[in-house]
Amino acid sequence: MLTKKVPWRTFLLASNVFCGLGFSPLMAQVNLKSRASELIITGRTHTQFNTTSVDGEMGSEFLLRRTRLSAEVKVNDLVSGKIQPDFGGGKISLKDAYLRLSFSPSFRVTSGQFKRAFDIFELTSSTQTLVIERAGDIRGISTCSGPGNLCSYSRFTESLGYSDRDIGVLFDGTLRTKNVNYSFAITNGSGANKKENSGGKSFSGRLGFPVSDKLTLSPNFSVHDYLNSVVSKNRNGFAWGADLEWGGYGNPGVHMKTGMIFGDNWKNLNVEGKPSKFRSFQAILAYRQSISNNALVEFVEPLVRVSWGDPDRNVSNAGGMLSTFGFVTHFVGRNKIAVNIDTWNPGLTSLPTEFSLKFQSYFHF
Repeated sequence: MLTKKVPWRTFLLASNVFCGLGFSPLMAQVNLKSRASELIITGRTHTQFNTTSVDGEMGSEFLLRRTRLSAEVKVNDLVSGKIQPDFGGGKISLKDAYLRLSFSPSFRVTSGQFKRAFDIFELTSSTQTLVIERAGDIRGISTCSGPGNLCSYSRFTESLGYSDRDIGVLFDGTLRTKNVNYSFAITNGSGANKKENSGGKSFSGRLGFPVSDKLTLSPNFSVHDYLNSVVSKNRNGFAWGADLEWGGYGNPGVHMKTGMIFGDNWKNLNVEGKPSKFRSFQAILAYRQSISNNALVEFVEPLVRVSWGDPDRNVSNAGGMLSTFGFVTHFVGRNKIAVNIDTWNPGLTSLPTEFSLKFQSYFHF
């Protein structure tokens, strides 16, 4: 074992943590021992205020949307890993927890719990998402057949199990030829922190083709195994699509993300047990403007999102449109305050248009 000296900033942080738990740094000696050649500890707290126009729901609420500590450890050039618990929402859950073997830049193997290799919106860290809520999340709406809530792009991918975290193994890397990156995952399909429930396996994958220095095109697919409740047998749902990204987080100027997906809405079965076919499109456009001669604010960023979804292509006006207008003030790094107005326009004219105002603060270290 190697005993590593603790920098004074780390000691102060540890002291605050111990004091919060009822221990004083004067009562005990703090030793940090590790075989790691590199240890990175980060954390985030996202505090949200939101409203809803839906009748019968609480008009507004404050909540701790996320509170996470993350430890990323590099033992050597081959072995590394990450552990990230979350204390937000009044409960404790595990987000990322994995071992990674980096044989070369073109071939890595990750084993544990991680994000599946599907769409760009889910793969983007919550500290770097352009909008506050990926799926929109207007409390009290339940008009989308199958996934529930509203028919946004991320609502389909998350609720139908085509994206988000799962347990399994991931293969990824960047090919030397034209810098094409790839990722392919084999997972249980049950989701994060859950045991296998069917014996089958889910698959997901994507390729990233750099069209130019700023533009990347990524086709993707996902196969999710599930228990068909009508025929009482294990079946597979399929989803496929592609996404585009122009620009990148942290860079001034235009940042655009668009995606289109098609697939099986396996939570919406007919009398024969066949899933309906869903389709969805989403585009987010933001413009980050640098603020010169200001020691407090680095950037301001207006943005707009359009997310359209149809849960059943055989039924007219079954889906609807989610639109978002937002503004973000960036202080330093990933510390910022954002405001979004989410509006849901259902396809059926008999249903009312609903909206939600959201404020969220982002603290990150």
